[in-house]
Amino acid sequence: MPVNLSAPNPADLHPVPGVKLGITMAGVRKVNRRDLTVITMDEGSAVAGVFTKNRYCAAPVQICRQHLAAGSDARAIVINTGNANAGTGEDGLVRARAVCVALARQLQLAPEQILPFSTGVIMETLPIDRIEAGLPAAIADLKADNWAVAAEGIMTTDTLPKAASRQITLGGTTVTITGISKGAGMIRPNMATMLGFMATDANIKPALLQALVTEAADLSFNRITIDGDTSTNDSFVLIASRQAPHAEITSLDSADGRALRDAIVAVSQQLAQAIVRDGEGATKFITIIIDGGRDEAECQKAAYAIAHSPLVKTAFFASDPNLGRILAAVGYAGIDDLDQNLIEMHLDDVHVVTKGGRNPSYREEDGQRVMKQSEITIRVNLSRGQASATVWTCDLSHDYVTINADYRS
Repeated sequence: MPVNLSAPNPADLHPVPGVKLGITMAGVRKVNRRDLTVITMDEGSAVAGVFTKNRYCAAPVQICRQHLAAGSDARAIVINTGNANAGTGEDGLVRARAVCVALARQLQLAPEQILPFSTGVIMETLPIDRIEAGLPAAIADLKADNWAVAAEGIMTTDTLPKAASRQITLGGTTVTITGISKGAGMIRPNMATMLGFMATDANIKPALLQALVTEAADLSFNRITIDGDTSTNDSFVLIASRQAPHAEITSLDSADGRALRDAIVAVSQQLAQAIVRDGEGATKFITIIIDGGRDEAECQKAAYAIAHSPLVKTAFFASDPNLGRILAAVGYAGIDDLDQNLIEMHLDDVHVVTKGGRNPSYREEDGQRVMKQSEITIRVNLSRGQASATVWTCDLSHDYVTINADYRS
């Protein structure tokens, strides 16, 4: 059951001028489910993306990187669920390229203008015949207001579709940012087993887009973890149709550049947090804040050590205030000169640890009160500097094992 997460209201998802989405049922793995999505971008659009750091990356990830690195004028995206096309060797590359060729032919584009994405089971042959057969229906369904259906069409083990949208004003013009994501397990930083697609009509200089999508990912999708596994297919793509009639943004340090950056980061964080809230078997949404570090890197080490600890995560599932597990995780996070006698820790409003030891005023019933909540914040102060970092995670329940044990079936 997702933690304080509901399906998006289609009326709340603003269409992005210059971007259309079409979805169909192609039977990639299972019948009678939406599993093939096509996104088209008008001429003049710019596209940038970030991808998994797993060296064993999927064929579509390799093809996308090649097409973007070659500076191709990307005009369409094709996404299939049910099959990751990962661990498939040269045959997987051939099949990913064949999908690009098939869609390019339908849209009268060059294959290099197509970006392919896949998610699902690893080490299974991509059924390109089903995908090619489904493309005409997906194309026929292309609509600007199809974001909610597309959010459903990219799901795998997700229990709910994930989408977010907002509008801002730049130069007196209304600018839209709308995005969708999927992911529920095999989630950790350096991207997760997640796909994210975001579009804006902001008129931004194309050369700025890569820095913008990288920063947005670093502050959102790279700050979530469910189970510590880094997937083979992770991808986050930012599309700028550039159709809004305001002056072109030529610097991210300008007033309009900062406003656009803040809005894109906010939507990215909403999509990333939705993945954690829908984590496989999750019952608690946990925010981990590490303050007082010498640099952000060591704060992230401590945060991820807590977030990845099975002992910490199972304690939260049981609402058991066994909070020494959190301190132990901070201790083995890899901060070699950490002074444990300076550590402070809060669980929401409860001051649990002071000067490295149990706060004399701490009562276990106060800790248990917080642990029973569906949303919890852990705040640890290392008391050695001014840096901080935030990571979002969830608990680890019996259902996580059940879901992943039965995933292929």
